[in-house]
Order: sequence, then structure tokens, then C-alpha cells
Amino acid sequence: MIPKIRDEFNATFKESYYKNLLNHIESTFNEPSAFRISETPVFISKAIKEEVENACNSIISQLWNIDFTEIRRKFIPAELQSPVPMGNPHFLAIDFGLCEDGNGGVMPQLIELQAFPTLFFYQPFLGEAFLKCYPNLPKEGFDYYLGGLNKESYTKKVKDIILGDEKPENVILLELFPEKQKTRIDFWATQNAIGIDVVCMTKVIKEGKKLFYIKEGNKTPIHRIYNRVIYDELERIQDLKINFNLNDDLDVEWITHPDWFFMISKCIMPLLEHKNIPKSYYLTDFPSDLDLNQYVLKPLFSFAGQGVDLYPKQETINDITDKQNYILQQKVQYAPLIKTSTAKNSKVELRMLFVWDDNTNKLEPVINLTRMSKGEMINVSHQVNETWIGSSISFFEQ
Repeated sequence: MIPKIRDEFNATFKESYYKNLLNHIESTFNEPSAFRISETPVFISKAIKEEVENACNSIISQLWNIDFTEIRRKFIPAELQSPVPMGNPHFLAIDFGLCEDGNGGVMPQLIELQAFPTLFFYQPFLGEAFLKCYPNLPKEGFDYYLGGLNKESYTKKVKDIILGDEKPENVILLELFPEKQKTRIDFWATQNAIGIDVVCMTKVIKEGKKLFYIKEGNKTPIHRIYNRVIYDELERIQDLKINFNLNDDLDVEWITHPDWFFMISKCIMPLLEHKNIPKSYYLTDFPSDLDLNQYVLKPLFSFAGQGVDLYPKQETINDITDKQNYILQQKVQYAPLIKTSTAKNSKVELRMLFVWDDNTNKLEPVINLTRMSKGEMINVSHQVNETWIGSSISFFEQ
């Protein structure tokens, strides 16, 4: 996207820089990353950044025209709805594929969105780690933070959202078997940055409507939960022994409320319109003459590409009994735009991250998460022999 910067980076790249990056990550968190880290950041031009920002602004403005009461009724079974006050969605991630526009250029296309937290403390660490370990990176004119933030203001902004007015010991990062999660490096980064404990859901104690955890041998009240537990993982584990559930009536404040996981997600994509948003339909209501070859079949509530069918057939659709939980989304062609050290270029998915700002009473952009792949999907689980793919971060031209 910025050929001069990319060519200079590739020409001066050394494998030792990448090894230093991996060693720096491992020494900081006392273990290597459980997911692959790309050899390179991505450099985003001003033009692409502006187009992505315009699309994000349109999407966010459209959110508040949606009847979320109806969305909640339609997509969240009554027995899963949490009675705890919802408040605002504290987090939003909007994913764009950088795709071919048909004229030899690049056009961002919405892939999905979710009101659920992601690697909010690992990403700034990764950006800083690239700058520390790669002397060939441009030192001026690029930034991975958004909204005019820097390290200090970003950390304060996200910390204030998670902690609120509570003491760190009364706030936890909640996950299910956190030490086994692929994204656990972000848990440790969060712990280091704001001083809250990472607590497994199986270890939480419930007494009436109150929750506790054991901290340094003492039963400690939980007033606020930075929730990283994903519903579908809870449902997949048989005979899971937990003392409470996400939909219980509790004296806690959720950051962010579990129901936002369902309500701002793929389930609202058919309601959104913009030139950077591919057409999508609910599986319960799509045109009979739709060319399925041009669409992808997606489950509404899954992560990491699970259950996505790139080549749906009418027979497959006919066999689905819970059609209300799927959409058909128009295919996009990811552009192999990142030159690499091999003959095959990499494709890019750009995740723009937002947090709720009580002062402006709206979602504000803060940082980005970038993923690179050489396969059909931006999922590196099966690309075990590829390089210059995986987790990364984008440096935006200023």
C-alpha cells in the first residue's frame, strides 16, 4: 500500500530482528506466544486509513438506529439473557479485509464486528516491541495508536474503562482456563498494565448475588468483571463445574455486559449499509435466486472462523435446522498485497478497536489489531509451514 516503505523494509529485513522480537516477547511474559506472530507489521496509507475510518463512523452511527431490544429478543434465548443492567457496550471491534476493488486497487470490506474485548494490552506491547527490535522501521510519520493517543493516554483510557472507581483487587479478568487460552499473552499483559488478577471462572465463589475469589489466601469481593469468557466455549465443555453463570442475577458490573456479545455481532450485518459493507442476508430470509457461489455461509456466534463454509450448497442450507443462527455474506477477494520474503504475498485483515468514552458518550477509536495470511481465510491454524503470516499490527501513515 506504500510501496516505498514496504520495499525499504523488505530490503533491510534481517531474520535476527524477528528472533529478537520473539525472544523479547518470551522474556517479558515468561512464555512464547501461543499464536504465530508475523515477521512484519503492515504499513497503511493515509487514503486507506481514511476510507476505513469513514466506514467505521458510518457503522457506528447506524448502530444507534437499530432496535437492540428486538435484537436481544430475537437472537438471545430468554434463559441466556442476563438481568444485570446492560449499560453501554464498552468495546467494539470492526474487522475489514483489505480486498481487491476490481480496478487494480485496494478496498476495505467489512468482514465482521463484535462488541467484545480483544488484545487491548498485548497490541500496544507488540507495536512497541516492533519499534524496539526492528531498527529498519520508519521512526516518524507512522503510528499504531488511533484518535491521537499515545502510550500513556491509551493505557489510562483503557484502564479507566476496566477499573472504573474500583480498586484493582475488586476487579478481575474473567476467563475459562486462562492458562490454556491461545490469547493468554494478553491476559498477562493486562495484569502487568493495570494490576488486576486473571481468574478462571471455575475458581469464582458465589454467595447469594455476590461473587468472590481467593487472592493471596483471602476471600476477596468481586465488584467488576472484565469479561473474556466466550459463550460458545462454555457450551462446548461437558460437565463443566462452575458456581455461577454469565446470565445470573449478580451484584457485579460487567465490562462489557455479556449480552452485547450477541447483539453487536454478525447478527446485525444484514441491517448495515455502506459501500465498504458486502451484502448479507439472514439464512431465514434470502432471495431464492441468490447465486450461492458468490456467498459465504457463517454461523452468527462463533470465533476464529469456526463453522464458516466458503462454498455453501443449497443441500447444506436445507440440512441446517437452526437457520436463524446463520447468515449468508457476499464473498470478497482479499488482495495479496504484502510483499514477503517468499514468492507468495500475504493478505491482511485489519481490526479497528474502539472503547466507550463517558465524556463524549460514544465509542472512540484507540488502536488496531492486524492479522496476515496466505490462505483463503485469515486463519493461520493450518498454515504451519508459512512465514510472514499471523498476528501483527498496522502502522498508519500520519
